Amino acid sequence: MKLIYIKRKTKTEKRHSIKMGELTTKVTYIKRYFMGLPLTTLHTYRETYYGEIKNCEDCALFV
Repeated sequence: MKLIYIKRKTKTEKRHSIKMGELTTKVTYIKRYFMGLPLTTLHTYRETYYGEIKNCEDCALFV
């Protein structure tokens, strides 16, 4: 078993964008793990309806 590894996980979230309003999109998290415990999130990105890859900093999590 590796001590440090990187894992990618995709889940569906509701996000809020200023231009589009509420949108449901697939968000992918890339995390670094140490012995099965998550240490840090390295990168977060989302896929648009047109297949473009965008950073998640421009839209807020909708609660």
